Amino acid sequence: MTQSKPKLLIIEDDPGLQKQLRWSLDAYDVVVAGDREAALAQVRRHEPAVCTMDLGLPPDPDGSTEGLATLQQILALAPDTRVIVLTGNQDHANAVKAIGMGAYDFHQKPVDAEVLNLVIQRAFYLHDLQQQNRRMQQSQADSPLSGVISRDPGMLKVCRTVEKVAPTSASVMLLGESGTGKEVLARAVHALSPRAKERFMAINCAAIPENLLESELFGYEKGAFTGAAKQTKGKVELAHGGTFFLDEVGDLPMALQAKLLRFLQERVIERIGGHEEIPVDVRIVCATHQKLKELCTQGRFREDLYYRLSEIVVNIPPMRLREGDAALLAHHFKNKFCAQESRSSLHFAPDALAAIEAYAWPGNVREMENCIKRAVIMADGNTIVADDLGLPETGAEESPLNLRQVRDEAEYKAIVKALARVDGNIVKASEMLGISRPTMYDLMNRHAIKVNA
Repeated sequence: MTQSKPKLLIIEDDPGLQKQLRWSLDAYDVVVAGDREAALAQVRRHEPAVCTMDLGLPPDPDGSTEGLATLQQILALAPDTRVIVLTGNQDHANAVKAIGMGAYDFHQKPVDAEVLNLVIQRAFYLHDLQQQNRRMQQSQADSPLSGVISRDPGMLKVCRTVEKVAPTSASVMLLGESGTGKEVLARAVHALSPRAKERFMAINCAAIPENLLESELFGYEKGAFTGAAKQTKGKVELAHGGTFFLDEVGDLPMALQAKLLRFLQERVIERIGGHEEIPVDVRIVCATHQKLKELCTQGRFREDLYYRLSEIVVNIPPMRLREGDAALLAHHFKNKFCAQESRSSLHFAPDALAAIEAYAWPGNVREMENCIKRAVIMADGNTIVADDLGLPETGAEESPLNLRQVRDEAEYKAIVKALARVDGNIVKASEMLGISRPTMYDLMNRHAIKVNA
């Protein structure tokens, strides 16, 4: 069985060049269009992954106006199509303009068939990678942990913990800074539990005034207070059979802490103004950015409640401690907002990625999401530069990615640290580093490290 050839669209009005390109690109199923209307018709019909396009199309064969307009319409119609622009030797400015509009690459005339073939092969390869990535994302979209984007070992350990804990009945305490994804993980605990088909109810203890919080939690009877016109169930009761999420539990007032503790012990509630004990079966998941043990020491949080709520404690690492995740999340949010804002594919300039990796992200993932959305909106052309991010200057240099450079820096730091710990004793430093003394001398010479006699 022969494998079908990938579809390649050639937009060219010169019959001679059409024939030449067909002959030199016989590895592909070539489709030809001679003008804008025909090109758009072929794009709608075949949805080609790659196309080559001469900027000089009729009725402006000696200019680029028609070609650039065709490019714009193709990318609006099929944003994933990789367009390779063919230009004359003196038409460099328009080639750059086409790249800025979203073209994949450009190739100068007269056409070098071998080089053009390589450019087209790479374009098909990148298109295939993009499609594979989308399929993988789609297959993971139904996963309860699909909202967690990370390669960091600490964060992956958190996900494994959530997967282990979710099927149990244990109360879970999620600890982490604002914006680290505590609610995403709380919802994952619910979705992976036997209670997944029941309700997930959430309440933010810091967002509701103290005088209203009790009625929100436990509900009230008709006539319990002014304005209580009818019996109303609280969030805890509404979550019966499911999961109840207490966000920012560290802000829970002391009086309500006592009532919550009683509920956790007895598993019954009383509505405000009522005298009937109502049994409620819910699983409790809590989250806070505060250090609850310190609040217990200060008398601001009940210690007995803390131990009731924290049968399983999950510490979520902040962005600044998640190695490599800043760039990974930046690409994820860029793709998300490009689709949302109907923008053609964007990419990050090196200075933008350096700024993203150097910034500490005190607002964590939430701050990152807002920052990248702004950048997608503000970016000119198809490149996001550092200025589009609006991040403060950090003054930090970009970390090296060259493995030799990384190794040399690590060696230098380890040797200096070892020598400092043993007060310059080379024999002891060698033992500490697990290397021989001659090797130690070689490394010191290589890194120009001297020990004062």
